[in-house]
Amino acid sequence: MSSFNKVILMGNLTRDPEIRFTQNQMAICKVGLAVNRRFKDSQTDEWREEPTFVDVTIFGKRGEAFEKYHRKGASAFLEGELRLDTWEDKNSGQKRSKLYVVANNWEFVGGSKDGGGGGGQAQREPAGASSGGYGDYGSGGGNTGGGNTGGGEGSGFLEADDTPF
Repeated sequence: MSSFNKVILMGNLTRDPEIRFTQNQMAICKVGLAVNRRFKDSQTDEWREEPTFVDVTIFGKRGEAFEKYHRKGASAFLEGELRLDTWEDKNSGQKRSKLYVVANNWEFVGGSKDGGGGGGQAQREPAGASSGGYGDYGSGGGNTGGGNTGGGEGSGFLEADDTPF
Protein backbone atom coordinates (compact mmCIF):
# COMPACT_ATOMS: atom_id res chain seq x y z
CA MET A 1 0.00 0.00 0.00
CA SER A 2 1.24 3.51 -0.82
CA SER A 3 1.95 6.17 1.76
CA PHE A 4 1.55 9.92 1.64
CA ASN A 5 3.38 12.28 4.00
CA LYS A 6 2.72 15.98 3.46
CA VAL A 7 2.28 18.82 5.94
CA ILE A 8 1.18 22.37 5.19
CA LEU A 9 1.34 24.84 8.08
CA MET A 10 0.89 28.56 8.53
CA GLY A 11 1.59 30.21 11.85
CA ASN A 12 3.91 32.50 13.79
CA LEU A 13 7.50 31.85 14.82
CA THR A 14 7.89 31.26 18.55
CA ARG A 15 11.61 32.08 18.51
CA ASP A 16 14.28 33.39 16.18
CA PRO A 17 15.49 30.78 13.68
CA GLU A 18 18.62 28.94 14.84
CA ILE A 19 21.08 28.01 12.12
CA ARG A 20 24.09 25.74 12.26
CA PHE A 21 26.21 24.06 9.62
CA THR A 22 27.36 20.49 9.12
CA GLN A 23 31.00 19.66 8.40
CA ASN A 24 30.05 19.72 4.71
CA GLN A 25 28.76 23.30 5.16
CA MET A 26 25.10 22.35 4.72
CA ALA A 27 22.80 24.64 6.69
CA ILE A 28 20.35 23.28 9.24
CA CYS A 29 17.78 25.86 10.32
CA LYS A 30 15.53 25.06 13.28
CA VAL A 31 12.44 27.08 14.13
CA GLY A 32 9.41 26.82 16.37
CA LEU A 33 6.00 27.51 14.88
CA ALA A 34 2.75 28.23 16.74
CA VAL A 35 -0.35 27.22 14.79
CA ASN A 36 -3.70 28.25 16.29
CA ARG A 37 -6.92 26.27 16.09
CA ARG A 38 -9.92 28.58 16.33
CA PHE A 39 -13.16 27.12 17.64
CA LYS A 40 -16.36 28.10 19.35
CA ASP A 41 -16.58 26.94 22.97
CA SER A 42 -19.86 25.07 23.34
CA GLN A 43 -20.21 25.97 27.03
CA THR A 44 -19.52 29.72 26.84
CA ASP A 45 -20.52 30.23 23.18
CA GLU A 46 -17.35 32.32 22.71
CA TRP A 47 -14.59 31.94 20.14
CA ARG A 48 -11.33 30.54 21.53
CA GLU A 49 -7.89 29.85 20.14
CA GLU A 50 -5.81 26.85 21.07
CA PRO A 51 -2.15 26.89 19.98
CA THR A 52 -0.20 23.88 18.77
CA PHE A 53 3.57 24.22 18.88
CA VAL A 54 5.52 22.53 16.09
CA ASP A 55 9.28 22.14 15.71
CA VAL A 56 10.45 22.64 12.11
CA THR A 57 13.78 21.96 10.41
CA ILE A 58 14.79 23.47 7.06
CA PHE A 59 17.92 22.21 5.31
CA GLY A 60 20.31 23.83 2.82
CA LYS A 61 19.95 27.14 1.02
CA ARG A 62 16.26 27.34 1.85
CA GLY A 63 17.14 27.21 5.54
CA GLU A 64 19.77 29.93 5.12
CA ALA A 65 17.29 32.20 3.32
CA PHE A 66 14.59 31.53 5.92
CA GLU A 67 16.93 32.45 8.77
CA LYS A 68 18.01 35.61 6.98
CA TYR A 69 14.52 37.06 6.60
CA HIS A 70 12.48 35.74 9.55
CA ARG A 71 12.41 36.61 13.25
CA LYS A 72 10.34 35.68 16.30
CA GLY A 73 6.68 36.62 15.85
CA ALA A 74 6.79 36.66 12.04
CA SER A 75 4.19 34.74 10.04
CA ALA A 76 5.41 31.83 7.95
CA PHE A 77 3.88 29.38 5.49
CA LEU A 78 5.71 26.04 5.38
CA GLU A 79 5.27 22.88 3.32
CA GLY A 80 7.05 19.67 4.18
CA GLU A 81 6.80 16.23 5.72
CA LEU A 82 6.69 14.60 9.13
CA ARG A 83 9.80 12.90 10.52
CA LEU A 84 10.27 10.83 13.65
CA ASP A 85 13.62 10.73 15.44
CA THR A 86 14.25 8.01 18.01
CA TRP A 87 17.19 7.70 20.40
CA GLU A 88 18.19 6.33 23.76
CA ASP A 89 18.47 8.81 26.63
CA LYS A 90 22.08 8.90 27.85
CA ASN A 91 21.12 9.50 31.49
CA SER A 92 18.17 7.16 31.99
CA GLY A 93 18.70 4.68 29.16
CA GLN A 94 15.04 5.05 28.15
CA LYS A 95 14.00 5.19 24.52
CA ARG A 96 12.89 8.65 23.43
CA SER A 97 11.26 9.96 20.28
CA LYS A 98 10.31 13.28 18.72
CA LEU A 99 7.94 14.04 15.85
CA TYR A 100 8.79 17.17 13.84
CA VAL A 101 8.37 18.70 10.40
CA VAL A 102 11.07 18.93 7.74
CA ALA A 103 10.09 21.87 5.54
CA ASN A 104 10.88 21.49 1.85
CA ASN A 105 9.36 24.82 0.78
CA TRP A 106 8.34 28.06 2.44
CA GLU A 107 6.69 31.30 1.39
CA PHE A 108 6.32 34.78 2.81
CA VAL A 109 2.95 35.71 4.27
CA GLY A 110 1.56 38.82 5.93
CA GLY A 111 2.54 42.41 5.44
CA SER A 112 5.74 44.23 6.16
CA LYS A 113 6.42 45.73 9.56
CA ASP A 114 5.91 49.23 8.15
CA GLY A 115 2.16 48.63 8.02
CA GLY A 116 1.75 47.57 4.39
CA GLY A 117 -0.81 44.90 3.65
CA GLY A 118 -0.77 42.00 1.24
CA GLY A 119 2.23 39.78 1.54
CA GLY A 120 4.31 39.71 -1.61
CA GLN A 121 8.06 39.57 -1.68
CA ALA A 122 8.37 43.20 -2.75
CA GLN A 123 6.88 44.43 0.50
CA ARG A 124 9.67 42.96 2.61
CA GLU A 125 12.52 43.49 0.19
CA PRO A 126 15.54 44.81 2.03
CA ALA A 127 17.46 47.68 0.54
CA GLY A 128 20.15 46.51 -1.84
CA ALA A 129 18.77 42.99 -2.29
CA SER A 130 20.14 41.28 -5.34
CA SER A 131 18.37 39.01 -7.78
CA GLY A 132 18.75 35.37 -6.93
CA GLY A 133 17.21 31.99 -6.25
CA TYR A 134 14.48 30.61 -4.08
CA GLY A 135 13.64 32.76 -1.12
CA ASP A 136 15.58 35.75 -2.44
CA TYR A 137 13.82 39.11 -2.48
CA GLY A 138 15.51 40.48 -5.58
CA SER A 139 12.77 39.29 -7.93
CA GLY A 140 10.68 42.37 -7.12
CA GLY A 141 7.61 40.43 -6.05
CA GLY A 142 6.36 39.44 -9.47
CA ASN A 143 5.82 42.91 -10.94
CA THR A 144 5.82 42.03 -14.63
CA GLY A 145 4.43 45.32 -15.86
CA GLY A 146 7.78 47.13 -15.78
CA GLY A 147 8.11 50.88 -15.49
CA ASN A 148 6.22 52.65 -12.72
CA THR A 149 5.16 50.28 -9.95
CA GLY A 150 3.04 52.86 -8.14
CA GLY A 151 2.85 53.30 -4.39
CA GLY A 152 5.50 55.97 -4.20
CA GLU A 153 9.06 56.31 -5.29
CA GLY A 154 10.66 52.89 -5.79
CA SER A 155 8.26 51.15 -3.43
CA GLY A 156 7.68 48.08 -5.61
CA PHE A 157 3.92 48.11 -4.94
CA LEU A 158 1.21 47.97 -7.58
CA GLU A 159 -1.60 50.47 -7.36
CA ALA A 160 -5.15 49.26 -8.07
CA ASP A 161 -5.09 51.00 -11.47
CA ASP A 162 -1.82 49.25 -12.40
CA THR A 163 -3.18 45.71 -12.01
CA PRO A 164 -2.62 43.92 -15.34
CA PHE A 165 -6.06 42.23 -15.44
